[in-house]
Parts: sequence; structure tokens; C-alpha cells
Amino acid sequence: MEALFAVTLGILSASGVYLLLRARTFPVVMGLTLLSYAVNLFLFAMGRLTSGAPAVIGRSAEYADPLPQALVLTAIVIGFAITAFLLVLSLRGLGELKSDHVDGEQR
Repeated sequence: MEALFAVTLGILSASGVYLLLRARTFPVVMGLTLLSYAVNLFLFAMGRLTSGAPAVIGRSAEYADPLPQALVLTAIVIGFAITAFLLVLSLRGLGELKSDHVDGEQR
């Protein structure tokens, strides 16, 4: 299970960085989204990867840490808001500059 998480984190991070380095606005937004997904998986994995364990402390001998779960839930909401803001910002830049390059130049 840990190897699958490590490979998934690596693929998401590498894809996100690759898309961030593109010169168009939509791949940059998608790259930031993929990086946020990678961070969410990393935070979720910090709470020990156990299946079937309750998130309530004291109910059983093993429990899942509820703090990373709360952090991931908060990060999902913040990531959605940032993605919506970036999409609106990129659409406004496309409308005003008539280009979707991140530096505003046509090539």
C-alpha cells in the first residue's frame, strides 16, 4: 500500500511540475491542481495508512489519526477556491490580452 501511495505521489508531483512549466494558462492551472492533489494524498498518508480503523481515539486499540483527515478536507475546499479563482483570472487575461500565454506574448 505504501509503495502504491509513493508511486502515485511521484506521478502526480512530476505531472504537476511538468504542467506548471508549460507556457499556457490552462496547463498551469491543471498543474497546480495536480500538485494540490499530491499534497492532499501526502497529508492523508501522514495519518497512518490503516483500513477499517475508527477515527475516534479510545474506541479500539488502533485508530486512524483524525488530524490529517481534517487537514485534507480543509485543503480540498481551499484548493477548489484557488482553482476557481485561477480559472477566472486566466479567462480575464485571455479576454484582455487575446492570448493564453502566461507572459502575455503571442508566439
